[in-house]
Amino acid sequence: QVQLVESGGGLVQPGGSLRLSCAASGFAFRWFTMTWYRQASGKERELVASISNTGGSTDYADFVKGRFIISRDNAKNTLYLQMNSLKPEDTAVYYCYGSETWGQGTQVTVSS
Repeated sequence: QVQLVESGGGLVQPGGSLRLSCAASGFAFRWFTMTWYRQASGKERELVASISNTGGSTDYADFVKGRFIISRDNAKNTLYLQMNSLKPEDTAVYYCYGSETWGQGTQVTVSS
């Protein structure tokens, strides 16, 4: 059974940092491009960042470039998203996606 489980969300003040994790199981994680998406309340889901299967290639949405870093550990079947300089507009549910499967999401709230 393919499964993606996100963790690491929470409440953080503007300018703060969080690191999200996505634990993968049930498929050959190391062969798949993985992606982080987010969905704010009342808005459509949007791509945040993606990473190739080897980790050698990454891509970011303009609104997170220079602030977020996507990475992966294929030995641990885990995807990460390091989020720095967080802004209130980063508030959303963050989802990982891969192998045609979505995780359940983790809530990130940026507020003072």
